Amino acid sequence: MTEEPQSAPPSRRALLGWGGAGLALGAAAAGGAVAVAQNQSDAAGAGAAVPFHGAHQAGIATPVQDRLHFAAFDVKTEDRAAFVQLLKDWTAAARRMTAGKTVGDGAYGGLAEAPPDDTGEALGLQPSRLTLTLGFGPSLFDKFGLADRRPAALVDLPSFPGDDMDSSRTGGDLCVQACADDPQVAVHAIRNLARIGFGTVAVRWSQLGFGKTSSTTPGAQTPRNLMGFKDGTRNIAGDETGRLGEFVWVGDRDGGSKDAWMSGGSYLVARRIRMNVETWDRSSLQEQEDVFGRDKGEGAPVGKAKERDEPFLKAMKPDAHVRLAHPDSNGGITILRRGYSFTDGTDGLGRLDAGLFFLAYQRDPRKGFIPLQRRLSAQDALNEYIQHVGSAVFAIPPGVRDAHDWWGRPLLSEEA
Repeated sequence: MTEEPQSAPPSRRALLGWGGAGLALGAAAAGGAVAVAQNQSDAAGAGAAVPFHGAHQAGIATPVQDRLHFAAFDVKTEDRAAFVQLLKDWTAAARRMTAGKTVGDGAYGGLAEAPPDDTGEALGLQPSRLTLTLGFGPSLFDKFGLADRRPAALVDLPSFPGDDMDSSRTGGDLCVQACADDPQVAVHAIRNLARIGFGTVAVRWSQLGFGKTSSTTPGAQTPRNLMGFKDGTRNIAGDETGRLGEFVWVGDRDGGSKDAWMSGGSYLVARRIRMNVETWDRSSLQEQEDVFGRDKGEGAPVGKAKERDEPFLKAMKPDAHVRLAHPDSNGGITILRRGYSFTDGTDGLGRLDAGLFFLAYQRDPRKGFIPLQRRLSAQDALNEYIQHVGSAVFAIPPGVRDAHDWWGRPLLSEEA
């Protein structure tokens, strides 16, 4: 990243004020997912920058990058003005980092007596298609007099059969999803936002991810999850704006007047899904293929020859994952998913702590993830090998439209 200044950079003292001074699986493999948009050519390469401004936040309908650093934050201040200033400061920093620039005045060359404005680990690296996507959790609306602005669709997720939630990996007032093709670029982004927010917000939990489990175009090779199966075969092209409008983007007429600020936004369900890989690895190939309803090599549905052949659902076992999660089995339920694999060491019992960090974007969780997961959690054969251990839901506001706009302005600005 360069030290190139922006047209109106925040001062070092302003940045120190930010905190520098003290400083499913669920629907994943089935057919109900919408592919990420091909709104930037793959030929642009991993070093390219994704535009930050737009009607929708980047990182939703954007070609899926290779790496993830996701963080949920708790708000520590009761001062609404301080929180609004944080969102403005975060926006300014995100605008620069996604363009491949350093935060503020950079990582060196400033006052020797003060911490640098940027932590510096991304110096010399390309933007790597970094996107930063911000969301508001249900608990945020208990603060700052926002109770009457909580959208009707931002519901607390119910407890599903088989859930074993770790409270330290669940919930959050805010989230930031950093996706990039370079893991250091993604980690740098979250680290600097956390540093800027010191004293105003604190990291509640975070998750690193690798090995994207979503394909970006119908012609692209479908990624495989840690169970060795192709994941997301039925994703449709994300440049199908009609379907994105139908299933992902919040419309002007969704909800009541209190929900108007969400127009152009979306809703995110994040689930940390632990895979019992040791048990899975001792299962027969036939058992594995019956669980998914696809063959492991080609990825073809039962009775078919090619991965993308239309599945004959009744040829699969009644509890096969693909059969249960397919839109034809669920009244057409369709979501946009951006999943990543993870491995986080061991669980202390000699087993890998590994699995899928599932990210599902939708127009309304009440009509998307929740009914779909109710069905899967009750009947899916895959449940023998997975367990949902972390969960959160967030309202993702519309995009930052220009250099004068900031994250969350439609919700928090007195003039909005």
